[in-house]
Amino acid sequence: MAVDPQIRVQHEIEHGRKLANEDTELAWGWGTRAGSLRVEQRSSLVIRGAGLKPGMHVLEIGCGTGLFTSIFSRTGADIIAIELVPELLEKARARNVPNATFIEGRFEDYPGEAVFDAVIGNSILHHLDVEAALERIFHLLKPGARMSFAEPNMMNPQVFLERHFYYLPIFDNTSPDETAFLRWRLRSLLKRMGYEDIRIQLFDWLHPHTPDGLVPAVKKMSNILERVPLIREISGCMAVSARRPF
Repeated sequence: MAVDPQIRVQHEIEHGRKLANEDTELAWGWGTRAGSLRVEQRSSLVIRGAGLKPGMHVLEIGCGTGLFTSIFSRTGADIIAIELVPELLEKARARNVPNATFIEGRFEDYPGEAVFDAVIGNSILHHLDVEAALERIFHLLKPGARMSFAEPNMMNPQVFLERHFYYLPIFDNTSPDETAFLRWRLRSLLKRMGYEDIRIQLFDWLHPHTPDGLVPAVKKMSNILERVPLIREISGCMAVSARRPF
């Protein structure tokens, strides 16, 4: 059943405010030693998928606290970072990220057509009405420009449980309307919406709460499992990139 857009927005604002009042990076799994390696891998994949470089005009959707914005800005690209939740945006602005302009609001309301060299984000599409979001992204991209995102994989057992049993206290960092993706369905949707050169890479077996002493060994194992057919299908995340045709 489709979620009313206004209800979805309200749920996301309420959830974001809750996270803003906590140690946000820890709640999102970025604040541990393992989490920092996950940030490094995700940001690298998003940057590579979009081909970020100096002089590019880029839109980052759902920038949160600006952690990933600060990494994306190192490419020299000029970034418009948009965030729905004021309390998260306040944390992002406090980072004083170079080459970045922070805006409050829904990215779907950003004006203009074919205005960006890339549209990017980390763990954000699964919070949105994905078809409407992908359509708006398509029109915001210049011809030949790319979108690039890191998103959760519904085939992963933990992700599956979080999305279907979000109301349990153990999953209280999951918002009620968010989902996750199956790579073949997402590929089919992107193709149907007119994208080309679609690339989906499954990755991430490193849990954010892996004990520090085990992180090097688990990271090595993760690098192996990400390459093993069938097993990689239940990786935690997917890097998704695609191009608007020239």
